[in-house]
Amino acid sequence: MATPVTSIKNIGPAQAKALAAAGIHDAETLREIGAHEAYGRMMAAGQQPHFIGYYVLVMALQGRPWNDCKGKEKEALRAAFDDLKDARHDKGRSELEAALDMIGVIDPRTRRKA
Repeated sequence: MATPVTSIKNIGPAQAKALAAAGIHDAETLREIGAHEAYGRMMAAGQQPHFIGYYVLVMALQGRPWNDCKGKEKEALRAAFDDLKDARHDKGRSELEAALDMIGVIDPRTRRKA
């Protein structure tokens, strides 16, 4: 039986809704794919990228308070988030461009930056 994502501390109804929109319906799947991939799927499903949401998800999967992320760890997470955002979020694209990019047709060097 699947465990709700809200069983993970610091994941509330809003984030659970965004995860569900990304096809992540249970805590087991979320733990299996990890925060980075989950957040990438959330952005692909239309979630606007926000660093705090990203690191809250990372901290939640580590069983840590959301505000426990500081210093060099937070800087490293920010770099990972920025890389993910650059790779998976481009609000200036059409749906066709997004689909072509997702299957690897668009050269990442020519992607428009929003």
